[in-house]
Amino acid sequence: MTMAVVSIIVLVALFAATLIPGFDLGLAALAAAFFLGLAAGVPADEVTGFFPADFFVLIVGVTALFGAAYLNGTLDWLLDLLLRLVGGRLVLVALVPFVVGAALTALGTLPAAATAIVAPIALGLAARYRISPLVAAVLGITGIISGLLSPLAVYGVTARELSTKLGIGLPGSASVAFLLGGLLTGLVVSAACLFIGTRIGAVPRGRVSTPDGNAGPDGSAGPDGNAGPDGGLPASPVAPDISGATGSAQTKTALTAAPVATPRARTLTVVCLLAVVVLSVGFEMNVGYLGLTAALILQLTLRLQPGAIVSRIPWGVVLLIGGLLTYVGLMQHLGAFERISDLLQVHGSPALSLLVLCYLAGITSFAASSIAVFVTVMPLLPPLVADGVSPVGGVLALALASVLVDINPLGITGGLILGAAEPSARPRLFRQLLTYGIASIVVAPFLTWLAFGWW
Repeated sequence: MTMAVVSIIVLVALFAATLIPGFDLGLAALAAAFFLGLAAGVPADEVTGFFPADFFVLIVGVTALFGAAYLNGTLDWLLDLLLRLVGGRLVLVALVPFVVGAALTALGTLPAAATAIVAPIALGLAARYRISPLVAAVLGITGIISGLLSPLAVYGVTARELSTKLGIGLPGSASVAFLLGGLLTGLVVSAACLFIGTRIGAVPRGRVSTPDGNAGPDGSAGPDGNAGPDGGLPASPVAPDISGATGSAQTKTALTAAPVATPRARTLTVVCLLAVVVLSVGFEMNVGYLGLTAALILQLTLRLQPGAIVSRIPWGVVLLIGGLLTYVGLMQHLGAFERISDLLQVHGSPALSLLVLCYLAGITSFAASSIAVFVTVMPLLPPLVADGVSPVGGVLALALASVLVDINPLGITGGLILGAAEPSARPRLFRQLLTYGIASIVVAPFLTWLAFGWW
């Protein structure tokens, strides 16, 4: 048995061990990486090199910035503004992260930077308006995925350049087809998510009161934000426990504990947030370091307690994702994912071969960089195109199969989602994201192949 196979078995055992009360997956993953490295002859310094330092800076910087925005009251003010813009309609509130994410990536924002911006908005709205954290996360990340294939976005640019380099003859309308394919996929996933969510109560129906305390036109919400008899929300001031915690009242208390933002604090915080967005999007500067700098400026200028900001950084999430990514990096070094790919190779028609490529992209992207997987798998596409596979459809299917599995807790996307969630919601949200991610491996590659393989 090779060490690659052993690493796969150990990974499965680690996830199975999460059923043990008190088991810490982040600590266990780091220990497993160390001992697996010893067994495989990989020095400890090299194992340590797999720790995702970029992830550490990203999640610490972003959560510190939004922690400062929460502590000075600006985050609550921004959420109130979003609620006012959608007229208090809860379904539209749930769609705000989707729209923000799609707009950011369509304009060229890198996926990690877009997720860093969207995740706090999505999870903040979820905690405040009794929306399932999983639904909010799926809608936000699906929005980001929807814009990734625009002519300005990283996937859209990469798809065109790689296709030209590899000799895949794309028609002149390929850019439009890529954008429409991404948007169509995002809209279908979001519609399904909202449909299921409203049926099971994960997305409450009706309206909540606008920030000035006035009910919507249908009178479904009162000044305290609770829906009336026809509004679809419980009359009790304590929200239903969507996150899995037993004390949802704690969430409400935490949300109302932040001070009201003064005009000075509000202006400075919004300027800092906009500066982070503009510099990260327009100048491709590191959003993590920008967030740390902005948080420091807010802390010094507004005289916020530094300990309060640091305490809002989800160190447990940093350990969890850092440990997992360290172990996954060692697995990649040992060739575990190549082994998984070899097991899935099937010889057949060009259409079936494309389906296999989609599954290879989806499986390897689950725990690795999606753009890296896409670039790696694309060179396998030209022979299929030569045998009759649609060039536009093949590229679309591979790109979407790579990114649709990103909603899982094993990467930066999952870390940012967990970091933005309420602490009481994180354990259950981790399991939900893992379940969703595993299900997406099974479903997403097939559906992208079925929908776009013939384009």
